[in-house]
Amino acid sequence: MITLSLCMIIKDEELVLDRCLKSIYDVVDEIIIVDTGSTDNSKNICKNYTENIYDYTWNDDFSAARNFSFEKATKDYILWLDADEIIDDENKEKLLNLKQILSFDIDVITMHTYINIDECNNPKLTMIRNRIVKRENNFKWIGFVHEYIKVSGNIYDSDICIIHDKVKPISDRNLKIYKKKVEEKAVFNERDLYYYGKELYCNRYYNEAIEVLEEFISKGTCEEEIIDALCKIGECYLCKDDKEVARKYFYKTFEYGPAQGEILYYIAYSFQSEEKYYRAISWYEIILRLPLSDDCYQCKNRCFLKFKPHLNLCYCYFKVGDIKQAYYHHKNCMEINPNDECVKYNENCFKLIMNNNKNKD
Repeated sequence: MITLSLCMIIKDEELVLDRCLKSIYDVVDEIIIVDTGSTDNSKNICKNYTENIYDYTWNDDFSAARNFSFEKATKDYILWLDADEIIDDENKEKLLNLKQILSFDIDVITMHTYINIDECNNPKLTMIRNRIVKRENNFKWIGFVHEYIKVSGNIYDSDICIIHDKVKPISDRNLKIYKKKVEEKAVFNERDLYYYGKELYCNRYYNEAIEVLEEFISKGTCEEEIIDALCKIGECYLCKDDKEVARKYFYKTFEYGPAQGEILYYIAYSFQSEEKYYRAISWYEIILRLPLSDDCYQCKNRCFLKFKPHLNLCYCYFKVGDIKQAYYHHKNCMEINPNDECVKYNENCFKLIMNNNKNKD
């Protein structure tokens, strides 16, 4: 059976840290904590689970901190987690089983990451990440922000899921690091431009985001990232209320790969917001015919593949007077997430409609 080190970097994570460590401590053989400057109770929480707590002077470089944590590991393989991530009982059993059966010729193990769990425990966002690596291979983290492990060798794709349950509000921490690098006249590679543009978008600097992402597209070589960058530019124009230009960028993605649910959703939604309901319906219906797959290293919004198209088709069909089709899509929403506030509101509306029809009869 393999042995496993858990390596984490933390800063001011007292709201989530105990939850994370409690979910994983009895699966791993060693816990390494690298603290990058906590001023809350984080380090005291960690002491309940491990003595291997190291201070690290923060230098605006996530990879450097993660590589430092990996250097402290002593077991066969290294698992990394963020403090706002947990593993539930079902996936804990899968990981324990994996430890028993894993062949030592495996270099990397991937796991699914589930992000933003809805009221019925359905993940809204999913992605695949390299989660466990063989320690002796000395794989390194790359990138000062949005870091990744540069791996090679035999990769085992597991069905184990990690739940990313963020508690802290989204901050501009990463954007500040990028802007500092810009002030220092640092040379950005393709990946830096890609994530810098996305950070600008997330922080609503839409014009700057468009400029940076356009530069990335002119230099980019990864088609997946180019598609995502084009989509993000389209989203920027939607936020700027320029739907026609937005659609041009969404259509442009089709030159680089097959249609993706998220992009088709934005096209449909742009027509819906213009009250062009039949056009919106045609695009939403295409989405529902796409296969549902999680085999993607990019963050994929699963809501755009089933739940949201059904929800918006309910609205669009209602607006064009087709109550039967509207109700059909509402029932699909009820099967996916009956506890969603919009779905509960629609359920009450349909009950009123049905009651009124009975009274008329």
